[in-house]
Amino acid sequence: MRHMAIAAGLLVMTITTSCAPASAPATGSASTDRPSRNPSPNASAEPPKTARNVTLALPDPTGSQPVGTTSLHLTDTSRPDPWDPGSKARDLMVSLWYPAAKAGGRLEPYMTVKESELTLKDAGITGVPSDLLARTRTHAFSDAPPAGKERELALVVLSPGFSKTRSSLTSLAEDLANKGYVVAAISHTHENVATVFPDGRVATCTACQVEPHDQAFWDKVGATRATDVSFVLDQLTGLRPRWKGSRLIDPARIAMAGHSVGGASSVAALLKDPRIKAGMNVDGLAVVPVPASGLGKPFLFLGAQATRTPGGQEAASWETAWQHLTGWKRWLVVAGAEHASFTDTGLLGEQAGLDIGAKLPAVRSMEITRAYVAAFLDLHLRGTPQPLLDQASAKYPEVKVCAVEQKSCA
Repeated sequence: MRHMAIAAGLLVMTITTSCAPASAPATGSASTDRPSRNPSPNASAEPPKTARNVTLALPDPTGSQPVGTTSLHLTDTSRPDPWDPGSKARDLMVSLWYPAAKAGGRLEPYMTVKESELTLKDAGITGVPSDLLARTRTHAFSDAPPAGKERELALVVLSPGFSKTRSSLTSLAEDLANKGYVVAAISHTHENVATVFPDGRVATCTACQVEPHDQAFWDKVGATRATDVSFVLDQLTGLRPRWKGSRLIDPARIAMAGHSVGGASSVAALLKDPRIKAGMNVDGLAVVPVPASGLGKPFLFLGAQATRTPGGQEAASWETAWQHLTGWKRWLVVAGAEHASFTDTGLLGEQAGLDIGAKLPAVRSMEITRAYVAAFLDLHLRGTPQPLLDQASAKYPEVKVCAVEQKSCA
């Protein structure tokens, strides 16, 4: 498994920690997203730099609407938590981003102080403020009044990588909301470093301790996340919705995208829930298989060229899935990107002066990610033609459209 000097991707110092991208076979004891404790060959031998006075920041959204955000604590009493056999219900935290009626008010923290503390601790990082990540500057106003007409807005569900918090997809979520989407990012409890509930309870990554991470394990992760997604959709679009802006959501226009295992789990959700019309896997192994009977819903693969080009060993799982995708489908790769390039991990790591192993600047990687995710959603949820998905673009020359059968990308 390849390693990169990302130091959990979020720290303003150079340290000897690396992060393993989801590029190795889903067998053995290593998860596809868990940080490695092995020293990185790229880590500097110089003493750490102080992070006391540094402010990390997400890039400005590229749309035109103010963005509001809120968090929901949802409890599914129909099932126990699959990672906590003694539980009687499955508790979830969900972050929503949406078009706001106006700008103003308090900007939402990137994550809680406790989540920041546990994220740093999990990466083995000491000597920095425990609230370092919580102080990251965002662009969404907390609990701002939503804007829109009844059933006007499409809904996008986002699922983060294994062990990652839902905050890791904030840059993408803010941009989509800025373009008129409602976005729901799910914290899959016990599958990430920290889920903090309003009453102060903290759930840590119980699933991270399960061994081995074999196919049976990933089947459980996929099934758990698919059920999480369906439950969240019930809470947002059902008869008794839990969000005051739910009337704005068009229940006929719902899609799901995820990074790494979150992207792989979109297959399970698409198969399980007919309300989800399209799905996307962003640089994740296809550890949730597409059945031989096929999946006819639109699907997009977007990943790093170095590891996801057809014909390579690390692209084998995508090729297997590709054969059974029977609807609209595309396979796109980004030159110079790495696994962390598609999330806030790469962005904040680069601001911290860290080398994540990518040749493409992190801000450019996020610009590309935002553009292609939005294009996919605009095509399949809004019916707007998107030539960007069909051919090479002069605006984004780093992105290659792959001809899978020819095992080439151009």
